[in-house]
Amino acid sequence: GITGILMSAAGLPVCLTRPPKLVLHPPPVSKSEIQSIPGTSHTPSDSCSPAGKTPEEVLKKYLQKVRHPLDEDCTICMERLSAPSGYKGPQPAVKPDLVGKLVKCGHVFHLHCLVAMYNNGNKDGSLQCPTCKTIYGVKTGTQPPGKMEYHVIPHALPGHSDCKTIRIIYNIPPGVQGPEHPNPGKSFTARGFPRHCYLPDSEKGRKVLKLLLVAWDRRLIFAIGTSSTTGESDTVIWNEIHHKTEFGSNLTGHGYPDINYLDNVLAELAAQGITEESLAQEKD
Repeated sequence: GITGILMSAAGLPVCLTRPPKLVLHPPPVSKSEIQSIPGTSHTPSDSCSPAGKTPEEVLKKYLQKVRHPLDEDCTICMERLSAPSGYKGPQPAVKPDLVGKLVKCGHVFHLHCLVAMYNNGNKDGSLQCPTCKTIYGVKTGTQPPGKMEYHVIPHALPGHSDCKTIRIIYNIPPGVQGPEHPNPGKSFTARGFPRHCYLPDSEKGRKVLKLLLVAWDRRLIFAIGTSSTTGESDTVIWNEIHHKTEFGSNLTGHGYPDINYLDNVLAELAAQGITEESLAQEKD
């Protein structure tokens, strides 16, 4: 550039460097080099929807009634727990002055508000505490239909030279939004598919893969919404579980080396209610 020309004219040494190169994909791989991963299976799980149960019946198993609530706010409606719920939307079939405590985390809310919050969600039999995000039941998402494939390729990721690489391929076609999506009946787009993602073929990498399979079956990896990069609405977007889509570089922040990535994605999966205990639940 101009700086180099001026330095050269002044008789100063000039070091010529090439800008780093974006490497999204691995070198070509033949079919004979692709390996399956023992110990993994991909049998879609049954729906967790509590058929025939009312929201009140679903939430009852997560709550204890509180007869004498403390003089503090319900963090959903921001009214005092000692007063009736301030929720003004469609009225649930429960008295507005009833108060319940979630059994695991101990946070207290108007039962009226919890039922309203449940009705505004997926109604899948699960509940997430709005204060601490503790999950009750099995959380599912609204990911549209698609396909998830995975295998091992004979190339190493930067920072993981001691092992091969797990390649995950997601493919979701465009379609029409269902009743659980932002605009039911309206078409949605699916940009950038198939999407290739990468994990090291290590013990921890395989653990992440198994948990991602659970997340896929629970419809939690993708959603339909507005793209944060393009601003396009009614399109398939990532859903709070980060993936590495850059194979041989890390110029975008979505590649390797990244010594914290596996631990970070395990934490993101746990925030969605997916842990090693989930693997046992899927087998039952």
